[in-house]
Order: sequence, then C-alpha cells, then structure tokens
Amino acid sequence: MKHFKKGEVYTISLAHLFHDIFSSFLAPILPLLIERLGISLSFASFLDIARKIPSLLNPFLGLMAERRDVKYFVILTPAITAVSMCLLGLTSSYAIALLLLFIAGISATLFHIPSPTMIKIASGTQTGKGMSFFMVGGESARTIGPLIVTGSISLWGFEGIYRLIPIGVLASFFLWYKLKDFQVNNFSTKKIEKGNTKEILKKVSSFFAILGSYMLFNAGTKSAVTLYLPVYLTRHGFSIYEAGISLSVLQFFGILGTFFSGHFSDKIGRKNMLLISAFGTTLSMIFFLYFNSTALFPILAVLGFFLFTPNPVMMAAVQDTNTSKPTFLNSIYMGINFGISSLVVFLVGFFADIYGLERVYEICTVFTFLSLFIILFLPVKQ
Repeated sequence: MKHFKKGEVYTISLAHLFHDIFSSFLAPILPLLIERLGISLSFASFLDIARKIPSLLNPFLGLMAERRDVKYFVILTPAITAVSMCLLGLTSSYAIALLLLFIAGISATLFHIPSPTMIKIASGTQTGKGMSFFMVGGESARTIGPLIVTGSISLWGFEGIYRLIPIGVLASFFLWYKLKDFQVNNFSTKKIEKGNTKEILKKVSSFFAILGSYMLFNAGTKSAVTLYLPVYLTRHGFSIYEAGISLSVLQFFGILGTFFSGHFSDKIGRKNMLLISAFGTTLSMIFFLYFNSTALFPILAVLGFFLFTPNPVMMAAVQDTNTSKPTFLNSIYMGINFGISSLVVFLVGFFADIYGLERVYEICTVFTFLSLFIILFLPVKQ
C-alpha cells in the first residue's frame, strides 16, 4: 500500500480534532478549578497527572492493540472524553475531579495508541505528511477547545459546560459511520512476528533512550506554557477570557508549525527539523519572558509555531523504525511522552509555588536550549 489515501487520513485527523477539543479544556478552566477547589499549583499539577497516569499502561495496551480491531478505540473515545471533561464544571470535590480526569486519561490513551498507526496505513510512503495532518487535527482542537469552553462559560457559567457533551457523542457516531470498514491489523505485507517483543525492545532501546532524554529537556517549556499559561496571565492581570484567547493564539500557530514540520522533515530530515524547533522555541521564550507586556500575541504566535513542531517529527521517526509491531512501538513512545510530561508538570507546579512561574519559565528555556545538543545524537534521518 504505497499511495496516500486522503479521505482516510482526513477522517482520522478529524477524529483527533473531535477528541482533543475536550482534552484541551483543562488548561483554560484550571484557574477556575484552582479557585473553586482552593488548591495550590502543586495540587493543581496532580489534576493533569491524573489524566496522564493511564499512559503508563501504553506498552501493555499497545500489545493488546496488535491483536484487536483498535479502530473502535478511535471511534468511541471522543464521547468518553467529552463526558468526563464536561462534568468537571459540576464538581466541587478535588477527589471527583481527579477521578474524572483519570477517566479522560484512559480514554485519551486508548485513542492515541492506534491512531498514528492508522495514519501510517493510510499515508503509504508519505508518513511525515500523514502525521502532519494528524497533528494538525490535534493542535486545531487545542486552538478551538479553549474558545469553545470559555465561550460556554460566558453563556452558561462554569457549571453549564456539561451542555457540550452531545458534541462528543455525535462525533463518535460520525466516526463509526466513516471508519467502520477501515482495515487495521492486516495492513503489512510482512508476517506479524510472534514472541519477539524482547528482541524489538533491545533493538530500539538506545533510540528511545536518546529520544526520551530529548523529550525530558524539551517538555518543561511545553508543559509550563500550555498548561499554566492561563494561570500565568490571570495572575498578571488578564481575565480568564483573555487568557483563553491567548492560549488559542498559541495553539493556532502551533497548527502551522505542526503541519509544516512533518512535511518538511520528509525533505530535510527529522534531526534537522528538531534542531530548528529547539532553537526557535528558545528564542521565542526569551522574547515572551521579557517583552510579553508589549507584544503578547505576536510573541505567542511565533512561540506556538516552534513549540509544537517536534510532535509529528518524533512520531514519524518512531514509525520510521523497521519493525513488525508499529503499534507497540508507538505505545512505548506515547508512554514515555506522557510519563515525562506528567513528571515535568508536577515539577513545574511544585517549583512555581516556591519561586514563581516566571522563574520556572526561565529555567525551562535553558533546558530547551540544552536539548539542541541531545538532538545531535538522535539516530534518525538527517
């Protein structure tokens, strides 16, 4: 299967949009949850961590996905995520909020394990291009989501966001209609290997060790900006609606970075694209820290463009590996990704309570710069 199937790529990318619209609600409503629940940033970080804990099961779910028709994970999860995220507006209990986010995390995990492999199937030999469309769906969701939830809050109040649940349910019905005949498990011309999981892990261990190190050094800036940007701005005098718009500006230009990065990484190489991303993110963060009061939106636009460029590049690099278990390898990548981001989210919240978000942003910028040197050792396409 060599040709690029536009219809299937667009549909799976649209599924990413539907699902991640609801996943994106946490950051813009976080200031309201902090106020309602009376919690610190350290405790607020556990809300995001609760959503990411299920990702630790990614490798096990990835093995299961090799033996199941996993398209139904992609079909059902937008509805599940919609219900759990929209019910956050009705809770005044920290424990219940953690439970709802944990359920949303299980749903997100089940969605993100098979969907990149489905994109690979539909993309033929143009994996980077397919991943760009897929990630554009996700980044578009994180642009639209904050606008939808803050607009809903202005209409119905925080408690009224449950009215958005039918959108997720209808999305799942639409995806069932479009994807019910999609073939997942028999896409490879190679025989699926049995009992070779240890051999595969040994083969890719050095690749994931270096990739994980890069992700660790790079995750601080992304976590600090995407999750805590509304908190940072509201503490600097902006309203919750202005903070939501700022987050949408960041995410909108992240769409452009996401789209172009995967496509150009097919041409100039994965490693070169990651180097450009890290350098651009470092410079943009410096401008954000010291000039945000005079040119906030233009700075966020440039920052968003570079901040999100690594996502499709790394996913394409994982899919580039020569293996008979691409879904399993993607589950390892997703597990490392969410695990590292959970740790970093907590550390950002913990140190922000002590030193302030601005100082933490400065530290994260330094680590992003240092990630340039790790990229040089990545065993990926130049």
